[in-house]
Amino acid sequence: MSSERRQRARAVRARAGLNVRGLLALPLLGLLVAGCGIRSTEVPTDFGPAPSRVRCSLSEPDAATQASRGLAVQVFLLCGSSLVAVDRSLRVPDGTADSARRVLVAQGLLDQLAKTPSAAEREAGYQTYVRGGMTVSGPRAKDPEDTLRLSTPPAELSAYALAQVVCTFSDSAAAEGDGSVVLGGPTTAPLRRYDCTDEVRSRPGSLQPASSEVTGG
Repeated sequence: MSSERRQRARAVRARAGLNVRGLLALPLLGLLVAGCGIRSTEVPTDFGPAPSRVRCSLSEPDAATQASRGLAVQVFLLCGSSLVAVDRSLRVPDGTADSARRVLVAQGLLDQLAKTPSAAEREAGYQTYVRGGMTVSGPRAKDPEDTLRLSTPPAELSAYALAQVVCTFSDSAAAEGDGSVVLGGPTTAPLRRYDCTDEVRSRPGSLQPASSEVTGG
């Protein structure tokens, strides 16, 4: 074999050796990469719980201040998935007859329900579905004396709004205080007595207030 051929043979063997050494190095490289991956999981990734705020929690109003503002009442606003009572106050003239007083209180409660919740209430998660502009009047000639007639038929209110109105009225001086209220609309449609139950307060959007037809006074 000539010297030139011997040189070419040595070059081929050298290249083959490099390729073999490269292949042998691949598993070692894989182990090193895997090792780096394992070490990276040891870096702490828990930065603590996400910040949270107390929902449906408001500071108690000062009793003396509340009394100075007028008649202390409560309205039911939606917070989370349930109705929650919130303190309000109304101005009712002294000496107002009971029948007129009932209507004045009911109108004041409607107005309070329709108001945008305060900044603190919104921050705590409170909202209302009662729209502004709705009015209330007293009973007609053949209605029961505790009837309240809304300018919007109760059947046309959303489930949330109706639950707010029913629970607010039934728990106030606008009704008889037995957990129910007789409501009607501006038409001759039958009156209905609505009940504010624990189920309605806890699930106002999915449960309509239970009601029964009222035949007359």
